[in-house]
Amino acid sequence: MNPKMKYKRILLKLSGESLMGKQAYGIDPTVLGYFADEIKKILDLGVQVGIVIGGGNIYRGLNAESQGIDRVTGDQMGMLATIINSLAMQDVCEQKGMYTRLMTAIKMEQVAEPFIRRRAIRHLEKGRLVIFGAGTGHPYFSTDTAASLRAVEIEADAIFKGTRVDGVFDSDPEKNPKANRFEEISYMDVLKNNLRVMDLTAISLCQENNLPIIVFNMDVPGNLLKIISGENVGTAVGNFNPKEIIKN
Repeated sequence: MNPKMKYKRILLKLSGESLMGKQAYGIDPTVLGYFADEIKKILDLGVQVGIVIGGGNIYRGLNAESQGIDRVTGDQMGMLATIINSLAMQDVCEQKGMYTRLMTAIKMEQVAEPFIRRRAIRHLEKGRLVIFGAGTGHPYFSTDTAASLRAVEIEADAIFKGTRVDGVFDSDPEKNPKANRFEEISYMDVLKNNLRVMDLTAISLCQENNLPIIVFNMDVPGNLLKIISGENVGTAVGNFNPKEIIKN
């Protein structure tokens, strides 16, 4: 482990939608390769990395009821979508020379290892990239909540949430050019002001376990490495003093 690195073990959360690139759905191989290159930069420095990827580029369980599908069935379909994304990420990472393990919350031994906490930690300690698929394995829980749960279980130093914006803002920066970015913000402010960093269950789990969340723009090359090195990139969510937020 490089002594200059601020974080030793992280959980990287990526949305399924981020894998689409400019496509309407599915997986853009260019984006997948770019993400793998960014991850390899920190893995090569000895940082232990776990990943949770959403499935929204393929199927979202929340859309199930509007399509006449039972919500539980829809969520199960969404969990399988995360496995497809996880397999794609695993394949491209291994092509780039990384040792990986895919662990899943749903039993599918022919495809991936079952999630066992001690085994996951051992993989991380051996320098393997560990990808956690199938969410929590239960309906009604998002992949944000799965990321928080896995991060707590593997004793990660922080959750890194890769997005397409530069952090947490007081309003949507893609709609409001005057939106203000926070360098740091408390869990309570995120919940109270509905800032949509992660869902309520995920934020509450991080708050209860004092697990920091770093929200940053994954589309900017080098950002992941900069945060690992301790540079002030994105927004830190944690046990900070509450602030008065005036939305534009």
